[in-house]
Amino acid sequence: MDRRSFIRRAGALGAGAAASALASPAVAQEYPKINWKMTSSFPKSLDTIYGGAEDIATHVSDATGGNFVIQTFEAGEIVPGAQAADAVSAGTVDAAHTCSYYFWNKDPTYAIGTALPFGLNARLTNAWFYQGNGNKLMNEFYATQGIFGLPAGNTGVQMGGWFRKEINTLDDLKGLKMRIAGLAGKVIEKIGVVPQQDIPINDIYAALEKGTIDVVEWVGPYDDLKLGFQKIAKYYYYPGWWEGGAVVHAFFNLEKWNALPKTYQTILADACAFANTNMLAKYDLKNPQALKEIVKQGVTLRPFSQEILEACFQAAMGIYSDLSKSNNYFKRIYDDQVAYKKDAYLWMQLSEYTFDTFMMIQQRAGKL
Repeated sequence: MDRRSFIRRAGALGAGAAASALASPAVAQEYPKINWKMTSSFPKSLDTIYGGAEDIATHVSDATGGNFVIQTFEAGEIVPGAQAADAVSAGTVDAAHTCSYYFWNKDPTYAIGTALPFGLNARLTNAWFYQGNGNKLMNEFYATQGIFGLPAGNTGVQMGGWFRKEINTLDDLKGLKMRIAGLAGKVIEKIGVVPQQDIPINDIYAALEKGTIDVVEWVGPYDDLKLGFQKIAKYYYYPGWWEGGAVVHAFFNLEKWNALPKTYQTILADACAFANTNMLAKYDLKNPQALKEIVKQGVTLRPFSQEILEACFQAAMGIYSDLSKSNNYFKRIYDDQVAYKKDAYLWMQLSEYTFDTFMMIQQRAGKL
């Protein structure tokens, strides 16, 4: 080897060693070791909805080479599901995978984060959160609670619940005790139903079986079949007008979120966006087959009557009007969502509605 070749090789090796020496501390600084606990408001047995938390944890770990670890816990392992937001605010846990509207009794504004009765469907919900003002406005509110939130799941439009008897008129609903979440409880109360909102998920079946409640709604066919409601109530109503596109949120302790490296914040946001998309895809794939099985077991599907829908719609509008007079955060966010919804439905009528209606007619005619 001549002298010049030797010098070139020595220089290259020296530069490589220097780069290696610089890279290691840089990587360590960019991907520090962090361990978080995330409590879920759902049991592991409901793999679709609990699975959102697992999606987040897996993606964050994979993207950081195992340096950012999020350990997930089902409801009740650390705190009950209904206390998830408080646990995040207090720093008892670093994060939670939960539904914002579970905490509407603390402030009705929480309800907008998941779904309002007669609100948005899943597609419009995502548009409002990601491209509209949804994330920005909701996080201005969540910040007052010591929380930063990101959509991390969506169930799509839900079913309207399990009834032991057929419901045709408003009078048929009066006096029934119904397990229901969010502001929908206030709406059905206006039409004579007695809302029951403090029943843990694992206790709902027993409450329905014993007659502690008369009616139950959860999510939709896949979860409901797993929970076994079809064994007790034989009338399955639709649609769940109170949850047109229910968001499951990832809540993070605000101080701990702010302390994360920017890289970790970006990775975590991307992981939540995947969980959001993946949950909806799971439900859209699994619900049709589960619905077939439910009907096979002797359940009768029934739509809510126009009379019931109209009465509930009017009750909801009255509640939103009253809340807007007394709660500035609620008014600001609700008004923004309604303004978006008015324009969005102009387009959806021409596009999605027309196309889907035609295709459903073909499906019913046996042409698909």
